[in-house]
This record gives sequence, structure tokens and C-alpha cells, in this order.
Amino acid sequence: MTAALLGTDRRTPPVAVRAGQDGAAALLDAAAVSTVRRRAALRPALAGERPTPAPADPRPPLPPAARRRLALLLADRGGTGAGSRRGTAPDLTELLPQWLATAGERGYRAPEALLPALLDAARARTDLRPAALALAGPRALWLAQLNNDWKFALRGSGATSRAGASTRSTGPENGETPTPTPDTDDPEYVRRLWEEGLFAERVHLLTTLRRRAPHTALDLLRTTWATERAEDRLMFLDSLRDGLSPADEPFLEQSLSDRSRNVRATAAELLSALPGSALAGRMAERAHSCVGLDRTAGHDGPAITVEAPHECDAGMQRDGVTPKPPSGRGERSWWLGQLVEATPLAGWSEKLGGRDPAAIIALPVSDDWRTELHDAWSRAAVRQRDADWARALLGAPATPSQSAEVTPAGSSRDLAKLLTVLPHDERAQWVAEFIAAHGLSDAFRMLGVCAVPWAEPLGRSVVDALDIARDAGSYPWSFSGVMGLAERCLDPAAANRLDMLTAITDEPEGASPGSGGYWAEAFQRLVGTLRLRATMHAELTPPHGPTTTTATDTEPDR
Repeated sequence: MTAALLGTDRRTPPVAVRAGQDGAAALLDAAAVSTVRRRAALRPALAGERPTPAPADPRPPLPPAARRRLALLLADRGGTGAGSRRGTAPDLTELLPQWLATAGERGYRAPEALLPALLDAARARTDLRPAALALAGPRALWLAQLNNDWKFALRGSGATSRAGASTRSTGPENGETPTPTPDTDDPEYVRRLWEEGLFAERVHLLTTLRRRAPHTALDLLRTTWATERAEDRLMFLDSLRDGLSPADEPFLEQSLSDRSRNVRATAAELLSALPGSALAGRMAERAHSCVGLDRTAGHDGPAITVEAPHECDAGMQRDGVTPKPPSGRGERSWWLGQLVEATPLAGWSEKLGGRDPAAIIALPVSDDWRTELHDAWSRAAVRQRDADWARALLGAPATPSQSAEVTPAGSSRDLAKLLTVLPHDERAQWVAEFIAAHGLSDAFRMLGVCAVPWAEPLGRSVVDALDIARDAGSYPWSFSGVMGLAERCLDPAAANRLDMLTAITDEPEGASPGSGGYWAEAFQRLVGTLRLRATMHAELTPPHGPTTTTATDTEPDR
């Protein structure tokens, strides 16, 4: 500054002067460098250690068309604004999860240039994370170690940045998307990760071990159980659902005395899912003392009688019965429901005269206990995955049994959960017949548990119901949820058959103004989306066929 004020003729500037350069030019060059350095807000420092190279990903690259498609889907992931009119264009935001799942099933890896955008999308939408991280592979985890915005990838995948840690990828099991999993073959690594890892890493490790070696996972959990926080014990205990077996009973029975009420309740729920457990036997003894068969009910035949518990003693509470009911529920009915829900369903046949589930459900129940009793049996059928009881409680879809009304007054029954107990084909057929008889108003959650793509009878039933709604003159946005499911779940092969629905039809008398045009627009979007889905699948399928053979499209979208 002094040299600049006095002039370089009077004060030699304290800067380096290149050959052939005068002092004034050298001073101005030094000032420019100083200005840039100040604006950069960084002080010169020694170079840091160069990161280790990214790991190799041996999976095949995406075909060029699929790569371009992914770039378009990621660029459009913001979607259309909430409440805005969608028009006829497919919603790319809703197609991204399906594209990711299909690419993962085909065994591809994501293009390296798109990894940042893929990680950003996964950061913004938690529903994308499992499939996005599986497609991104080990190089995404390498990137996540260098950017705090992507640290979720390390926590969610079980990867670790500590020296000596190792991960490996496994193929899909039961239709699941492959994810990086800890190296459970190294006992020292397992011990260190369990004792030093982040909570999410420990949960992932326990879940992985549970699938491969259930007894080893339980032994690992025992080593630190007494020192874990209550909320952590609850999550660890919940991971035991995978591979639950009688070998887990001693540990779960001990957990019934845990100091945390939530841990005790979860342990009791898991024990009740083991029909041969001591807890299931105790609950059955209590429930069978409350529910019986009255053969003198009258000329209509025998009936089920109910005498609900008069108290919730200490033994019941230890076995997971919550003493205080929610608002609006009576104590005795609340206790009865919990006892019946935890009782093995197989024992009711002997208790009620050797009848099968359908015959038991058909029996009258005295004193207005029918809804309470059938609701508890429904929860038991879901917990115990008993298809025979689920069928009986659902009844015929076209003319639902009294137990399957949608829904009886005061009922807490969940028909969608009952449907998950049935095989996929039977589930789809039941929902198709239900929609044909009752329409779409009560079917949205049922559709959500059906395998994707929908079986032909189910898809046809949904489209027919939408066509009937159009003929009734209502607006299509009254069925926007079902229409959105149809765009994602209908078989793309149905697009040609739906072309006839894209035309604007005459509006019936009394119809909502303009409804015909709106319906035509909605069906045009549906057809366009189905054709785009078909194109996406074709782009992901190489000429010689899929790169891997997996059971595709057998599970509902999550």
C-alpha cells in the first residue's frame, strides 16, 4: 500500500518482479492476486491427503436409452406443483421409484456422472433411498464420505468410513432390492461394528445377521442388552421379527420384565406370534375362559357367549395387556380384545365344537359382542398369518359377510391388512370382485396391498369402475388417488384397450359441468403413462434379455 501511494519510483515494491516487467506492473499483479485470495475467503494451506480411489463397481452400465431416461427423471424430480392441473403429461416424479426398482432388478449400475443427482434425489425423498442407493452402489458411498449432505447414505446402508471396515453387496432375496450389507463373516469386524457403530449401522448389522444366522444375532444382542437405551432396545427387539422361532422364547420371556413398557409390549406381541409359547398358552387359557359355546341358545342353534374380564391383574399386564383403554373404549372390551388377539387361532376349533374358521365366524354372538370378537380375531389372523381365518373374516367379496362390512359401526377391523395374509392371486381376485360389487370408494387401501402390476381381472375391474364413475357425471379428481395408483400399477399392456376411453363423451343429464373433458384428459394421461412405463421397461431390457433372473413385479410398491 505504501509503495502504491508513494509511487514505485520512490519506493521499491516488496513483490517479485519478473524479467522484463517494471515495478508498477509487478505491484498491480500482486494486488490482483491478493484481491482474488481475499475474495476466495481461504488462506493458503498445505494440500490435504488425497482420498483413496473410488471402489470398482462390476455391474454392467445402463443402456444408452435408459441412461438418458434416468437423467430426465432426475431433472424432473420436483414434479408439478401441488394443486396444479396435471394435464395429459405423465407424472415423472411418480415413475422414478418404479424405474429405480426395475433397474435394480436388472442388475445395472448407475452412471457415475449421475451419482450426485441420484444422491440428491434420495436425500430429498426417503422413499427413494433403498432403491437409489442400491443402484448407486459402492461409489455413491465413497462420494457420501466426502460430502456431508450425503451422510445419510452411510447411515442408511450400514457402510462405515472407519479403517478396516468392509461391505459387500448381496443379490435380491425374496424380491427385495439388493443393498450393501456388512461383512458378517468376520467376527472381529462384527464385534467392533456392534460396539462402536452408529445406531443405524448396528440395526442394519443385527437385521443382516438375523437373516443369515438368527442365533448369532440373538447372542450378539444379549452382550449389550442390559446397557442399551430403552428406545434402542425397542428397535433391536423389533428386528427379531425376521426369523422368529421358538429359540427366541427365553429371551423374549425375560423381556416381559423389562423396565420399558414399550419393550414389554413388543416382547409380548412377538411371543403371541409363536403359537407354542408359554405366553400364548397363558393368553389362550384366559381368552377361552371368556368365550364359550352356548348350545341352549334357542331354535336357531348354538351361539357364542362372551364374559369379558372384570379386572386386568398383574399377570395380564406382564403378558402385554395394556390396562388403560383409549378414550371411548370400555375397559372390559379393551381387555378382551387384547386377550383374543394374542390367543393362537388353532385352539378355537376345539373350544367351539370342532368347527372350522368359516363355521365359527357364522355363529351368532350374544350381547352385541360380535364386532369386538371378530375384530380381535382379525388382528390375530394378521399377526399369525393364518389364511383360513383371513378368508373367513373377509367373507365373499361380492356379498361380504356380516363380519366384513366396510366397516361395522365401532369396528377397528382393517380389511387391507387381512388381505395381505392371502396369496397374491387370491388377493387380487377378491379385490376385483369387491370393486365390481361395491365400487371404488372403499377400495383404495385394498388396491395398495395388491401385487404390481395388477392382475388382469383386477385391472379390468378398476378401469370399469372408473368408466362407471365417468358415466355418472362426477369429476375425475374425486378418484385421483385410484387414478394415480392405476398409472403406476396397471399392466402397461392394457394401454391399447384403454384408447377408447380417451375420447370426450357426451355428458349425462345432471353431470358436473365440463366433467367429460376432464375425464378424457385423465384417461389420456393414464394411457400415456402406461405407454411410457412400457418404453422404460424396454429401455432397461437388453436385446438378449434381462441381465439377471429375478422375480419381478411380485410385490406391491412401497
